[in-house]
Amino acid sequence: MADQVAIVTGASRGIGFAIAQRFVSQGAKVAVTGRDADALEAAVKELGGPEVAIGVAGKGDDPAHRAAVIDAVTGRFGTITTLINNIGINPAYGPLAQLDLGAARKMAEVNLIGTLGWVQEALRGGLGSTGGGSIVNISSVSGVRPAPGIGFYGTTKAALIHLTEELAIELAPRIRVNAVAPAVVKTRFATALYEGREAEVAATYPLGRLGNTDDVAGTVAFLCSPDASWITGQTIVLDGGVTLTGSVQ
Repeated sequence: MADQVAIVTGASRGIGFAIAQRFVSQGAKVAVTGRDADALEAAVKELGGPEVAIGVAGKGDDPAHRAAVIDAVTGRFGTITTLINNIGINPAYGPLAQLDLGAARKMAEVNLIGTLGWVQEALRGGLGSTGGGSIVNISSVSGVRPAPGIGFYGTTKAALIHLTEELAIELAPRIRVNAVAPAVVKTRFATALYEGREAEVAATYPLGRLGNTDDVAGTVAFLCSPDASWITGQTIVLDGGVTLTGSVQ
């Protein structure tokens, strides 16, 4: 990945940070984003410092922030080749019949519309201009199967899968667009889904464990590599086999 310049959104920790780590280890230059400036500063330091990584703090659904990231990346590392859309929020839990519509709008704005906004800005930053560009959207198994309690979050992730397919057609052949749909991965974001009962939850997975961030990072790195040069418009489910049992959590 020595010739790649990547943006990884929502990458101060968790899945996004693991993806950034994998990219840097394979020679890419990386920009990471997130809301916490101090966390991003620490992440950049751990990634290897300003020679290989920069961090730009802001909210993923803020157009001004997205534009600032593109300008910072192109000014520091040159033309963007890779975009990983990892931003996502889930501020509500419970049945859809009782879901606060303000929370629903915020999820749609960040998880779906914000993702499209990142794609549009990355195109402005030259993504695909030299061919071989790649976008990977981080969806969820809740976008593949119903997930009671996080139903609207899953709805936005299902829409993200469809957006992936639409973009794959529109941006071909210069940019490949794929998605990954993880089940429960051991991150702070997913803590409520397994905290205090990890063994019980893991027992429902045919492979006998929950996911870890490297499981996702490795697949994303593959999708952005030449080995995946004939793959576009696909969603790879990373679930330890749990959807085979009819569950997603």
